Amino acid sequence: MAFIRRRRLEQELYSKERFSLLLLNLEEYYFEQHTANHIINKGCRDERKIRGSLKICSKSIIFEPDENIQPIIKIPLRDCISIKAPEDNEANNPFTRETSGGISVVCNQAFLIKERNIIAPYKTVRGTTEHLFQLDVAGKVGDVVQTLHQLYRASCLDKMGDQAAMITAILQSRLARTSFDKNRFQSISETLNMECKAEMVTPLVTNPGHVCVTDANLYFQPLNGYPKPVVQITLQNVRRIYKRRHGLMPLGLEVFCTENDLCSDIYLKFYSCQDRDELYFLIATYLENHITEHTAESYMLQWQRGHLSNYEYLLHLNNLADRSCNDLSQYPVFPWIIADYSSSVLDLTKPETFRDLSKPIGALNKERLDRLLTRYQEMPEPKFMYGSHYSSPGYVLFYLVRVAPEYMLCLQNGKFDHADRTFNSLAETWKNCLDGATDFKELIPEFYENDSSFLVNSLKLDLGKRQGGKTVEDVELPPWASGPDDFLQKSREALESQYVSEHLHEWIDIVFGYKQKGTEAVAAHNVFHPLTYEGGVDLNSIMDPNEKVALLTQILEFGQTPKQLFTVPHPQRILSKSSSRTSFHSVSITESPVSVHEESFEDLTEESITLAWNNIAKLKLDEQYKIHKEAITGIAVTSNGSSVFTTSQDSTLKMFSKESKTLQRSVSFSNMALSSCLILPGDTTVISSSWDNHIYFYSIAFGRRQDILMGHDDAVSKICWRDGRLYSASWDSTVKVWHCVPGETLSNKKHHFELLAELEHDVSVNTIDLNAANTVLASGTKEGTISIWDVTTATMLHQLSCHSGTVFEAAFSPDSRHLLSAGEDCCFKVIDVQTGMLISSVTADEPQRCFKWDGNTILSGSQSGELLIWDLLGGKVTERIRGHTGGVMSMWMNEQCNSVITGGEDKQIIFWKLQY
Repeated sequence: MAFIRRRRLEQELYSKERFSLLLLNLEEYYFEQHTANHIINKGCRDERKIRGSLKICSKSIIFEPDENIQPIIKIPLRDCISIKAPEDNEANNPFTRETSGGISVVCNQAFLIKERNIIAPYKTVRGTTEHLFQLDVAGKVGDVVQTLHQLYRASCLDKMGDQAAMITAILQSRLARTSFDKNRFQSISETLNMECKAEMVTPLVTNPGHVCVTDANLYFQPLNGYPKPVVQITLQNVRRIYKRRHGLMPLGLEVFCTENDLCSDIYLKFYSCQDRDELYFLIATYLENHITEHTAESYMLQWQRGHLSNYEYLLHLNNLADRSCNDLSQYPVFPWIIADYSSSVLDLTKPETFRDLSKPIGALNKERLDRLLTRYQEMPEPKFMYGSHYSSPGYVLFYLVRVAPEYMLCLQNGKFDHADRTFNSLAETWKNCLDGATDFKELIPEFYENDSSFLVNSLKLDLGKRQGGKTVEDVELPPWASGPDDFLQKSREALESQYVSEHLHEWIDIVFGYKQKGTEAVAAHNVFHPLTYEGGVDLNSIMDPNEKVALLTQILEFGQTPKQLFTVPHPQRILSKSSSRTSFHSVSITESPVSVHEESFEDLTEESITLAWNNIAKLKLDEQYKIHKEAITGIAVTSNGSSVFTTSQDSTLKMFSKESKTLQRSVSFSNMALSSCLILPGDTTVISSSWDNHIYFYSIAFGRRQDILMGHDDAVSKICWRDGRLYSASWDSTVKVWHCVPGETLSNKKHHFELLAELEHDVSVNTIDLNAANTVLASGTKEGTISIWDVTTATMLHQLSCHSGTVFEAAFSPDSRHLLSAGEDCCFKVIDVQTGMLISSVTADEPQRCFKWDGNTILSGSQSGELLIWDLLGGKVTERIRGHTGGVMSMWMNEQCNSVITGGEDKQIIFWKLQY
């Protein structure tokens, strides 16, 4: 649990200190500290000196006694009546020569905090009181008093914007007079790359100082030396780095030294976007050779294919959407999953156990929604349906008050919330989210992790008594949970359940996706206040400082909508065969029922295929033969593997015997190049496509051309055969579907062709592929466009401009959920077939001309002649195998995936074998 883990780490590091930046007001800075005595009852018989530290902050004076039994004193500067250092010649001066270095602060209000080191609401002391402080270094009194007078004048300004502007000027002046201490470098050989001013961000707090990045380390040196003189991060340890929005401005930068954690190592806020971007560039440049940058689409692919859990995927989406544990107005958001908090047993097989993930919280109760929609219709622009957000600092601390009480006290000016509004019960909280007029909150990651301390009042906090007189203690759990740990375990099981896996994409559409904004958001009843959305307001255009401060305060309290990650419907997760096949009805995944015997045979085949792909890096060159005069464009093999047919740009179709290792036939149909070939079922006929616009049928048994299909007006680039139908792609900008009756079944021995469909494109089509059910066809053009067609209705489902040059090859994954394409632009692209969303892009060093893949791993033939093995989910090459001396132009793989044949520009065919 990131937040709780961070809090515990801070407590371990600074356990001796009671002071923390959480004692400051929001947007307040801690400038300096001085060892001092607080003198009580000066001049009286019971005069006492309390040893401690005097903290000078931008809106308050704080005295922290060394003894834990004494309370910390916080004096707001706005409540001060006078601040002075009494002069030596004052007759009534309470300070004598023995007590030089004194400062007198007269105020009409002060707060006592952590008396006896107990975390509790602040005690308020009202009435005129004089506090006398004696600094150890008397010579600093003048400077301290002068600073306090400056800050006092700022705090007395009427408007918040004017106060903020004056405090900012004082802060910038202090930063300008200091610089990073180079003696803090880890090594004298380090080279300085950049230094600038910035603030380190932690929940509810920012701490100004200097950032420095060298060729080896990232440093932050707080202006006040708190909580330690310098924070250092070794660049070699950095795993992720994100640009962040902070306070609606693109000024944040968050650095992680872990792969899968919400808790970052440092979050910095800069004073200019240029500084932020320059530092990001320096660190990213250092990292680019070490780390693969992941996008939302690449994580989506990993999630779809089961490499990420639902929990892990939501963590990554939150990270990419600017959600951070260091920013409570943008804290990671997780969904309510369970809707049953009354049963004694939690049944995860019943749909009614779960919340409807296709709707936002505010739309789950129809009666409440109807009232909200009525108000929405009557509202002037800008309209919004919900007066509060689903994630805000108040909501986060509502859940975490038992482990983060100081944060709640900071947010609520030294008070806990009313006992009846505290997080008392899961059932009550869920009911209020369903029925409450202004309660639409979602959950936080902690509900699906393994630290249940936020549900238990282990700190024995006095959180008050409810109306019935009951004291607020631990959170009341549902009957089906035997305890806090059991509750979290069952919640996590629910999150990873089949029902949620089938429907989580619907919630993602609402929070991170295409239903977040615009007309889709209106239709989904998902419209919040305009200020909560990225780009909802341009702070740079607001000249009035008071208006700007008011907007920032409003956003901090109200919360912010995540950055939009997807603009088209999010694909559903791919479930295993054992999972129930519900909801996701699409032509792309039509499945035929199979018998038990067929299923078991399929399982054995799948096991052998999985084994082959897991060992694909062990592919070894077996034999190679130069059989053509030009580049080889197509490869087809008879079912028994004995004969290999190849086509070439030298215009010939050749038959090579694998057994005798000899060229047995060579046929030329015209003087134009042949582009591809295939063998019809039964191994009696070979079909070849040609640049002369024709498709040729060659009889293996009779050794002669059997038929010609003159079906196009330009070169035929690719052909496929499925269930008695021929699919032909051409540079004439069409793909044609033919019903073909083989000649052997007719008395005249000629084939009979019937044009069933013509799929028209704007430009030349270079490649095609069909899904396993033969219901969806994908086409790739010379201009880089991928089109996905429903063959049964001859209609286009999706069209994407994927590549910046020719699409060399496109192929469906074995489960038909995804389409992979390779282009002239050196890129692999992965498309989700159901939604048409581009979900992954991997860039190679050179074009990959052909490939085979199993949905996770790619075996590709490169322009240079190597075979490359790719970890698609990791976006990297895992193995390079030397083969051809020119580009690999074509590739064949057997059904078991353990035998490969490639054809190249070097006119050779190479036989490859998998050696386990």
